[in-house]
Amino acid sequence: MSLFLIVALPFLGALLPGLMNSAGRQAVGGVTFTVTLAAFVGLLTNLPAVLNGEVVQTGFDWFPALGLNVTLMLDGLGFLFATMILGIGLLIIAYARFYLARDDNMGEFFTYLLLFQGAMVGIVLSDNVLLLLIFWELTSLSSFLLIGYWKHLEAGRQGARMALTVTGMGGLALIAGMLILGQIVGSYDLSVILQNRELIQADPLYVPALLLILLGAFTKSAQFPFHFWLPHAMAAPTPVSAYLHSATMVKAGIFLMARMWPVLSGTPEWFYIVTTTGLITMILGAVIALFKHDLKALLAFSTVSHLGLITMLLGTGTAFGAFAAMFHILNHATFKAALFMSAGIIDHGTNTRDIRKLGGLRHLMPITFIIATIAALSMAGVPLLNGFLSKEMMLEEMAHTYLFGPEWLVPALATFGSLFSAAYCFRLIGHTFLGPKRAPESYPAKPHDPGVGLWLPPAILVVLVVVIGVAPFVVEDFVKLVTASVLGTTAEVPTAHIKIWHGLVPALYMSIVAVGGGLIVVSKFRPLSRLWEATPRPEAKIIFDDIITALVMCARAIIHPLHNGAFTRYAMIMAITTVAAGYHAWTTGVVGAVTREIQPVGWVEIGGWIMLVAAAIGLASLHYNRLLSLILIGIVGLMVSIGFVFLSAPDLAMTQITVEVVTIILLLLALNFLPNHTPVESSAVRRVRDVIMASGAGLATMALTYHYLLRDAISAPISEFHLANSYEGGGGTNVVNVILVDFRGFDTFGEIIVLGIAALLIYALTETLLNGPVRARLLNRVPDKPLSGTQHPMMMVVLTRVMMPVILMVGFYIFLRGHNEPGGGFIAGLIVSIAVVMQYMASGFGWASDRQRLPYHGVIGAGVLIAGLTGIGSWFFSKPFLTSDFTYLRIPPFEKFEVATAALFDLGVFLAVVGAVMLTLESFSRLGRRAHVKDSDSPMDIDPSQAISEPTQPQEGV
Repeated sequence: MSLFLIVALPFLGALLPGLMNSAGRQAVGGVTFTVTLAAFVGLLTNLPAVLNGEVVQTGFDWFPALGLNVTLMLDGLGFLFATMILGIGLLIIAYARFYLARDDNMGEFFTYLLLFQGAMVGIVLSDNVLLLLIFWELTSLSSFLLIGYWKHLEAGRQGARMALTVTGMGGLALIAGMLILGQIVGSYDLSVILQNRELIQADPLYVPALLLILLGAFTKSAQFPFHFWLPHAMAAPTPVSAYLHSATMVKAGIFLMARMWPVLSGTPEWFYIVTTTGLITMILGAVIALFKHDLKALLAFSTVSHLGLITMLLGTGTAFGAFAAMFHILNHATFKAALFMSAGIIDHGTNTRDIRKLGGLRHLMPITFIIATIAALSMAGVPLLNGFLSKEMMLEEMAHTYLFGPEWLVPALATFGSLFSAAYCFRLIGHTFLGPKRAPESYPAKPHDPGVGLWLPPAILVVLVVVIGVAPFVVEDFVKLVTASVLGTTAEVPTAHIKIWHGLVPALYMSIVAVGGGLIVVSKFRPLSRLWEATPRPEAKIIFDDIITALVMCARAIIHPLHNGAFTRYAMIMAITTVAAGYHAWTTGVVGAVTREIQPVGWVEIGGWIMLVAAAIGLASLHYNRLLSLILIGIVGLMVSIGFVFLSAPDLAMTQITVEVVTIILLLLALNFLPNHTPVESSAVRRVRDVIMASGAGLATMALTYHYLLRDAISAPISEFHLANSYEGGGGTNVVNVILVDFRGFDTFGEIIVLGIAALLIYALTETLLNGPVRARLLNRVPDKPLSGTQHPMMMVVLTRVMMPVILMVGFYIFLRGHNEPGGGFIAGLIVSIAVVMQYMASGFGWASDRQRLPYHGVIGAGVLIAGLTGIGSWFFSKPFLTSDFTYLRIPPFEKFEVATAALFDLGVFLAVVGAVMLTLESFSRLGRRAHVKDSDSPMDIDPSQAISEPTQPQEGV
């Protein structure tokens, strides 16, 4: 199966659980299981190639200029993690089907789970660091949804926010580090980066890149000092905790360190940072876990400890350390998932996870006792179980590791951490299941073993724990294959075999001390617990909350003075900053010699410029008179249009003219509901200040433009490319239109979406006004001047209806000619909008709306949909989004004519423009109409005693 399909299946499948929610729990769980099973089977189809040492690769170039290629690869390391993600994912899905209560929204849960699963598979199969970063952030977002799934729990919401904050911060650091690596190597493909160890480690930016990448990995895998977020994520449902702790989320940071091992390891910086962090995390997590009374909290801190163990092994930089780390990743996934699912079973059966309220459960829950005991003994490192084997390998590696002191320091600390690891495992078994038999009524709920749906998934994992423990040769070759993928070309895979008995080696004595010491510590748990409670120690959550509070206060202190809602302040800051930056660049840069002469300027051009400047100055000076301001805006727009004509830009001129007509009409309608005059907003001093700043910015812009126009560009302008390729590449001789619908069609697509959103916002604001107290004021106002006796003059009605088909024909003509002559969908849409607007103006809103057959919301949606589907159509021909094509047809008796896919995209633009303009007009029109009364039938009935006259003089607060 294609790697693309393996990654895509969970994302596509995420659409199904929500749609099938009404079909029942069995259907939702079944479809989720089927999707994951399909991806898992597809992964297994690539197993023969992976076992042969091949690297399966696939992909295509997306944005080659940015180095963003959608490339995937599957090697031994990726196969190990993908197998854990999908294989354990199948067991988690089966377990969750029976774990979740009937009140839980199972469709929502499995949707989040599949999104999380897809993001994790994307991480481990990515061959491009930019693509990996996208999936990396998706895991943070999807885990946020899963951890906070039980929204009614404050602990769940807080744990989700904490996880997103910490891992999101690390993700930002990781982005920077990966970008540095890409710049060093000159490629963002991992397969290329991993071949340039010497180049990367010799670069001065190696250390900054290493620190940033490790920050991303440490935050994701809950390494000290970022370990605190993971235990708070236990507020999630137990299936989430089991999945997150065993095969996903926290293993992402471990995967990243293993993936980047060939190019980042082997230096003192890597050794000291990674090994020290892992050792501290291992010991700290084990000690804290011992004194936790909540089963899931104990297991959460045990995960922190074991992740530290794996990190420590990777930090050694040796081939044997990497070998032991890969083996322990596999083992940890099996026993940790089984333990979390067992904790969920205990919670279901007893209605508590507090170890202090448990004990003696082996008599009442024998199946759960067997499963949890085997998994816990494996985690403790007891022989004949898989955890023992990888723990022995860890101790053997630590016996030969020297760090910050005498030779015995690291082995002693590793043994100390293993001792507490064994202790909390023995406590879990002893304080939960052992002890005297108790009456079922002494528990919060009557304990009982669950049905097969809950105990079978962890039982399958426990079988693996035992099989690997007694017959490690069944996975030895595979683990070595995975290790070879980690090592790359930097080292050879160790020839050591995974055995139960290695003789009387230091690791054996260290293991005996750890297990024996663990039993002693558990026997002295009560006095040690009292000592632990009495010992003052920092609380990570409190520190985190204090840091967040301080950052929020600092942000408010900075933002509130700047972001106070005053547009003039924003404009002032922007203008001053821009002018200052430009002045600095001008004075410190080098200005080339003049290469062009000033063209002659006639009196016509001077007159037009004077009119433009006078209108602009008048607009700024007389803005308090809104009608006059609108007239001056029209003059400015008209002069700009004439300027476009003078500079041989007919497309822009036509667009400007039509935009001016539409906007002036809509603004006139808007002004109808506002006072004629606005109050004086600013004092004289502030107005002088604003004039000075505006003049400085304007003069600076003018000076820059003047100097730029007198000099040739350093490089060839982009217009030369467009002129050369407009006909050959886009099939049109109108370069402007070809740019809009082909070369930069993505920009146009975004613009029509923004246009539609603006119209919908105007509609929403109108709805708010119509449903509030403002409606009464609008409907009962009395104009300050007498209205015309005829609301809809017959001459105007007849004229507009005669002109309607003519204008529509002109719009149709402008639309069809746009690819080769001035015109196109945007201009045609504005022309047709003007034709419809004229009908509303002449005959009234009621008359026109009664003849409306299509809702304007739908017209906007249809336009965006047609434009989007036109772009998607190129995917079926293996072309990038919005790639257009064209051909020429001859249908007798007509002449040969062009057929271009860009016409469909232009049709979408046309519909979006018409819909946006008409929805805006409809919104304004509804503000002036009484309910159930047509504006063409009768005027408003106004009670003079309740009427509100519009002020004729400026009023404060209007």
